[in-house]
Amino acid sequence: MAALRTRRMTGAELGRSTPARAVAVAEQLHFECSILLEFYRKKEKFTTDLADRRLVSVPPPSSQLDTKDKLWRLHSALLQCRALLERAVAKEEEELGDGLMGEYESQRKLVKDRLALLLINTGELLRAADGSAVLTPSVDGLELNSPTILFELKVWVYRIFKEVDYWSKMTVTTLQDLPVVIAKERARTTRATRRIRSARR
Repeated sequence: MAALRTRRMTGAELGRSTPARAVAVAEQLHFECSILLEFYRKKEKFTTDLADRRLVSVPPPSSQLDTKDKLWRLHSALLQCRALLERAVAKEEEELGDGLMGEYESQRKLVKDRLALLLINTGELLRAADGSAVLTPSVDGLELNSPTILFELKVWVYRIFKEVDYWSKMTVTTLQDLPVVIAKERARTTRATRRIRSARR
C-alpha cells in the first residue's frame, strides 16, 4: 500500500526553522516522487527509464548567485513544476482517467499537495532573504500544451513527474547550503531595523 510506504512528517520536523522545514518537505517530496514514478512505470509498462530533457526553464546554477537569487531560481522552478503537474493531472484525468481513486491516484495527489507545501516554504525563505514582499515568478512561456498522440501523452506525463522529482532533489541540495546564510542575513536585517528605531527615538 502506498500509504504504508510514505513516511509521515513528525512534530519535530514541523517545528523546525523554515530552512530545515523546507529541506524536510523537499526530502519527503523526493521520496514520494520516487514512489509515484514506480507506480507510473508499472501502470504504463515502461520497461526502461526515458531520456530526460528539462521542461522547466530557469537560469543555470552559478556560484556567483547570492542567496536571494538561488532561492528565486528554486522557487521559480517549483512554480513551473506545479503548473506542469496540474496540467498533467488534468489531461490524464480527461484522456486516461476511469474515475477511480487507487494507489496511483492517491500518490499523485500526495505529490501535488507536498509540492504546494514546498512552494509555501520556499516563498517564506525568499521573503526572509529579500526582506520584502515576494513577487511571484512568471510561468509565461512554459510549454503547457500536451501531446495529442496517446503514447506521447503518457511519456509527457512521465517527464513531468521526473521534473518534479529532479527539482525536489535540487531543492534539498541547494537549501542545505543556505540556512546559515539566511540566518546571518536575518540577524543583519534585525540589527539594522533596531539601529533605525534607536535613531528615531
